[in-house]
Amino acid sequence: MSALQYSRMDSPIGELLLTGDGHALRGLHMMQGRRPVAVGADWLQADHAFEAVRAQLTDYFAGRRTSFDVPLRLEGTAFQREVWDGLLEIDYGDTISYGELARRIGRPRAVRAVGLANGRNPIAVIVPCHRVIGADGTLTGYGGGLESKRLLLDLESRLLAPAMF
Repeated sequence: MSALQYSRMDSPIGELLLTGDGHALRGLHMMQGRRPVAVGADWLQADHAFEAVRAQLTDYFAGRRTSFDVPLRLEGTAFQREVWDGLLEIDYGDTISYGELARRIGRPRAVRAVGLANGRNPIAVIVPCHRVIGADGTLTGYGGGLESKRLLLDLESRLLAPAMF
């Protein structure tokens, strides 16, 4: 297996660390968040390998993109992958509760487990865990901090708002 590749990127939610294997994105980590990732001694900096991801993220943050089409490699348990696949089904600009996400993946009694899996999402922003909120509509935990979650949700809601003349 080849060494993990990485690149760093500035964004409105702080520095992002992108990781991949040369074929697919394996991680998008918010370095100002609760769980910043340390670059491994054997990782290779390969900015060129992440040009498409960087371009799509730049367009997303600028309000020019509502979806992503970069190859992803989500590594986790079967249950975690079910949750992450469910996250990918949440439309841009929408929010749902943890309970709704649990229902959508056919696990209505697993709300807490869904929350834990959501929190372990290795590819923030692109796999939109920020679109999951509390049952009462409040913002709840987010690895990048609630300010980042609010920024992402505000970005998406502004772009969907009807134009005011």
